[in-house]
Amino acid sequence: MSHPRFWDSLTTPFPWTRGSPSQQPFHVFSETHQTWHAVKPTSKPPTTSDADMSSFTVLSWNIDFMRILPNERMRAALDHLRQHVLNDNVASESNSDNAHKIVMLNEMTDSDLQIIKSQDWIQQKFHLTDISSENWDMAITDVFRIHYTNTDMSRDALFVEVCLRGKNVRLCTTHLESLVAMPPLRPHQLAEAAEHLHNADAGILGGDLNAIEGFDRNLHTLNNLKDAYLETGQKEGAEEGMTWGQMAATKSRKRHGLTRMDKILYCGDIRLQGFETFGMDVQVADEGDKQLLIEEEGLEKGWVTDHLGVKAGFLLVS
Repeated sequence: MSHPRFWDSLTTPFPWTRGSPSQQPFHVFSETHQTWHAVKPTSKPPTTSDADMSSFTVLSWNIDFMRILPNERMRAALDHLRQHVLNDNVASESNSDNAHKIVMLNEMTDSDLQIIKSQDWIQQKFHLTDISSENWDMAITDVFRIHYTNTDMSRDALFVEVCLRGKNVRLCTTHLESLVAMPPLRPHQLAEAAEHLHNADAGILGGDLNAIEGFDRNLHTLNNLKDAYLETGQKEGAEEGMTWGQMAATKSRKRHGLTRMDKILYCGDIRLQGFETFGMDVQVADEGDKQLLIEEEGLEKGWVTDHLGVKAGFLLVS
């Protein structure tokens, strides 16, 4: 899962090179020591249960980091996510209790990480990268970041590679460049991420792709990727497909309208089993906090974020 960065890439001595994989561990919760500890990815063969696993669900959600009450909003968002993780019905062929689930979150902050780490159900069911990714019960063979070579906002792509039925499945979450840039930056960023997706047997990318300009509609095609929403027969521009704006500040929604910013793209030896959005009308729990969000942020309700989440079920194919 990715998080925003706000430092100056020209003056800070980063330990990585833009455009090249930057390896990192993932984290496992120890019941014995009641703490998270780092684990290096391994290329060892998967267990028997891993080898038999072929279906999984990917959920991606952008939780606005700029709104007030970040802790209250994150807790409400996690309560909503818990229902989707433990009660999945996105596709009849991928909703068993044993099916793996991968959660990708955008716009995470340090305080979000602390809340995520403290949740009992996450400790029991998930591994963490530096933010969160679900406990797949599968062999994690690689974890790395690609720091985009062209970015004004320090954007990157986080990859987790797993082994299922002898196939390397590469999962990516990213938050592409916001706003309009001249020249555009998102085409180069998605191309950079797609290159690494195609280097595996199957690849899935989810996140806030900030698809706000005409050229964004064709970026998946230009990079040999399929768009899960469109592959289910839905139409570009249809209101039911929009993922941003419904829960935005009233002024922002009137100014910008609704947009399908958030997407799940894929390639390789996998078949789409279903797609849906989630997270509509999720609000903080406390009535006072709801009112504060309405008054301070110009919202109609105490919404936790301005984005809907996107969710897709997949099945590995031979």
